[in-house]
Amino acid sequence: MLFPEEDFKSFANHEVSDTEKGSEMLINIDAQSKEEVDEMEALVRKAGGEVYQSATVSQSWLYGFGFKDLDGHRWAVIYMDLGKMPRG
Repeated sequence: MLFPEEDFKSFANHEVSDTEKGSEMLINIDAQSKEEVDEMEALVRKAGGEVYQSATVSQSWLYGFGFKDLDGHRWAVIYMDLGKMPRG
């Protein structure tokens, strides 16, 4: 759930992290294809969003990009090519 900062602090009974100095979480969105990842990145850019990592292949089976929301929280949109996932 998303709350105004003061409400969140009262629920958590704790300070809110400074997203300019560190990350408290990384939220991943599952994409169904590389094309969907590319479409999402284009939408984020078109909306004026901040992409911190352009779409790229990672570990030979992951394809994704990362962006920050208005509060500085980091998100990733990732396609997992399970056919290329290491077995072990």
